[in-house]
Amino acid sequence: MNLDDYRLTGNRKIDLGEIPTTEGKTDENEKIRDEVIPPLVDRLQLLHQKLNAEEKHGILVVLQALDAAGKDESISYIFSNLNAQGLKVTTFGKPTEVEQKHDYLWRMMPALPARGEIGILNRSHYEEVIAPRVHDNVLLDGDYPAGVDEESIWPMRYKQIKNYEKYLHDNNIHVVKFFFHMSKDEQKRRLVERMKDPDKQHEFSFSDVEEREYWDKYQEVFEDMLNETSTEYSPWYVLPADDEWHTRRLVNEAMIDLMEKLDPKFPEMTGEDKKKLEEYIEKLENE
Repeated sequence: MNLDDYRLTGNRKIDLGEIPTTEGKTDENEKIRDEVIPPLVDRLQLLHQKLNAEEKHGILVVLQALDAAGKDESISYIFSNLNAQGLKVTTFGKPTEVEQKHDYLWRMMPALPARGEIGILNRSHYEEVIAPRVHDNVLLDGDYPAGVDEESIWPMRYKQIKNYEKYLHDNNIHVVKFFFHMSKDEQKRRLVERMKDPDKQHEFSFSDVEEREYWDKYQEVFEDMLNETSTEYSPWYVLPADDEWHTRRLVNEAMIDLMEKLDPKFPEMTGEDKKKLEEYIEKLENE
């Protein structure tokens, strides 16, 4: 796969309506699941082990989409295979009363990975430039700096988010972002499937259907978000989410691509530690 076909780095503007939600890969689901993804997961596991052992770089993964687009499944089928000691998952919901008393990026701090970890955000700080715009929510008075109104606050927040992600990148926390681009028809099919299947009804929320009324507004806001916050150091990947297993393959490949560029290595013992190790090996072998 040519990841450049899906990666946005800010060098071009996109029209989200012209980007396909499917590449006709649904018929290949079983082959991708059984033959393509397992070796990719094996490669990702090894790279994660090295990343975790080296403790030089951290990776923050942003998963953003509408309901039923496949975020949870990506976590289940891909990231759950990684070493739990070097993995953390955070799901952002509606800000709590305490969170509303702080700046909108404040609640990001506990979710950030340490060097050596992969942190996964199921929804993220990007909710703060999505939900308020879609629903025309009035932000709190404290959210508006002097001279900023309900229109100018969004370009300001885009700039702040890019600066924040650059700050993380400069401190060896690398942000990679996945947008699950799903069609309205496919979302309907998946929601109906959940609603009719007793074993999946726990995954359904009535708000999932209610939010469909804002579909066009969401697409407009998503497009703006993708165009305004894609950078070379923190790219967005726009995934054809109608093709479930193909999308999971792309997430795997994008993660592998980033980690291979970071080139983590298992630490090697040197000096006195290496000498002591050799002594202890000899000691145990001679018992």
